[in-house]
Amino acid sequence: MLALSEHHDSLEISDRLRDANAVTTDLISEIIGETCRRFPSAGQAEKTARIERLVGSGAWTDAALALIDLELPLWQVRRIAYDEGEWYCALSRQRELPDWLDRSIEARHADLPLAILSAFVDAKRNAAPSSRTSVPTVSRDVSPLYEPVLSDNFG
Repeated sequence: MLALSEHHDSLEISDRLRDANAVTTDLISEIIGETCRRFPSAGQAEKTARIERLVGSGAWTDAALALIDLELPLWQVRRIAYDEGEWYCALSRQRELPDWLDRSIEARHADLPLAILSAFVDAKRNAAPSSRTSVPTVSRDVSPLYEPVLSDNFG
């Protein structure tokens, strides 16, 4: 049940990010409070203090990039681009792979820090451990017309 509520919260945050015009202290505090598990980090107090300084000074782009560094250490910024009035941000676990092989997380927004934070929230949702078992489940929705057929040729 906890995973379901976390998924709902991250969707709600994604909606708030999409609808926002600019980053505010309240918005970034909400993102940190609801999505960040390592903040504040006792083992990485220097990174935590840096993020707090960046938020306090209103350096939203640097704060968003520092959050990625702290919370998603296996993820990296693959691409940041500006095209036709929108910023595009792509985060990847393996940015050395060609685009067509990489499964990156992409987000866009008219405001650069909001594009980065949107990609961050999506990557956190993607990287969150799911409550799946180690054995895959099989769908029980079998068609009534389904009949197993022996296809070996013994002749």
